[in-house]
Amino acid sequence: MASQDSTLAEKSKAVTVTNPKIDAAARDKLVTSRVGLLLRAPFFGNLATRLKLVNADAWCPTAATEGRHFYYNSEFITQLSLKECEFLFGHEVLHVCYDHMGRRGDRDPQLWNIADDYCVNADLIEQRIGEKINKVPILYNQKYQGWSAEEVYDDLYQNADKIDISSLAKQILDEHMDGQGEGQGEGEGDNEKDGNGRPKLSKEEQQAIRDEIKEAMLSAAQAAGAGNVPGGVKRLIKDLTEPTVNWRELLPQQIQSTIKSDYSWARPSRRSWHMDAVLPGLKPEETVDVAVFIDTSGSISDQDLKIFLSEIKGIMDTYTDYKIHIATWDTEVYNPQDFTADSGVDIREYEPGGGGGTDPHCIWNYLTKQDLVPKKLIVFTDFCFYGWNPDEVRDYCDTVWIIKDNPEAKPEFGVWAHYDQSGRK
Repeated sequence: MASQDSTLAEKSKAVTVTNPKIDAAARDKLVTSRVGLLLRAPFFGNLATRLKLVNADAWCPTAATEGRHFYYNSEFITQLSLKECEFLFGHEVLHVCYDHMGRRGDRDPQLWNIADDYCVNADLIEQRIGEKINKVPILYNQKYQGWSAEEVYDDLYQNADKIDISSLAKQILDEHMDGQGEGQGEGEGDNEKDGNGRPKLSKEEQQAIRDEIKEAMLSAAQAAGAGNVPGGVKRLIKDLTEPTVNWRELLPQQIQSTIKSDYSWARPSRRSWHMDAVLPGLKPEETVDVAVFIDTSGSISDQDLKIFLSEIKGIMDTYTDYKIHIATWDTEVYNPQDFTADSGVDIREYEPGGGGGTDPHCIWNYLTKQDLVPKKLIVFTDFCFYGWNPDEVRDYCDTVWIIKDNPEAKPEFGVWAHYDQSGRK
């Protein structure tokens, strides 16, 4: 990492031999700053104290972690204040909490690392963890407060022609450890190392560390109290303690549940042809019959609608026969249409209507008036209702809720999943 020739990070790259006095001073500063974190920010302090301090002058210009060790450049650490060291510990802690390396997928590594640092630094500054490091330029933009790494990455990618990516890359604070090795080594870092002593991790080691971090994060959050945990971490903890079904998994499960095959003597089983007895055969599968109502009063964008309808089409294409009734709604129902397997009309071409207030009762009023009782009623909504009386409609038919931008929503009846295109924090 280097932002300009004169930065401390650039200078530290030349350090390959550890000066014992400088290292001792650096370790003392790190130990003291961790105590400060325990007192002022116990969630971060608890996670920081579980990291073993390892000198990494030979390969690391600033700091790094794989989740078990805190690798540091001694000269860089001695130039920081205690509060800046607290910020640095917080930076490493959040990287492993958010599993940024494990979530990269096939994204551009450099751009993903930039997005990671934007997320982490914004959280630390909002939580007032230590003091923002000023000895070297770091990535911070208030715009990205509360964003996930995926959201920041997408924003950077869309604006790549307007951004100096190489300049931003020089402002990444730490070394992001995402390399893989084979097997395990021994020594202070307990991992296999390359020629410069930089640890390499196998996939098995990386997964083991993720599991350790989850347990440590839950313990640290419990010890610190809910008020001392960053919002992004709270959401992760909720996912761990209250796992939810992915909406893309829930939809096919619920639609499949409408299919009921039964036995009938009208179609004898072929397996009985060579037998003296005649066995009943299975009836043909019934037509998939569902109704989909899409809330157009608030946060459902055209892109969300396109993704949702594409998912519905993909599910329906797996069946030989189906009937799907689609409409949009706000305080009334708009543009109801039926789509069937042989209609030849692409469901993705459906045109929504509405855009006013919100009254979910209009859905059931419409169904009652049309004498429609679907096997499954699928409602895509932000679930921000006013004057909502669930007892009036809960028993009408089986309901599936797909809820966007309202993670706390828990419908009073039916089954539900939260729509999330961005992923985790």
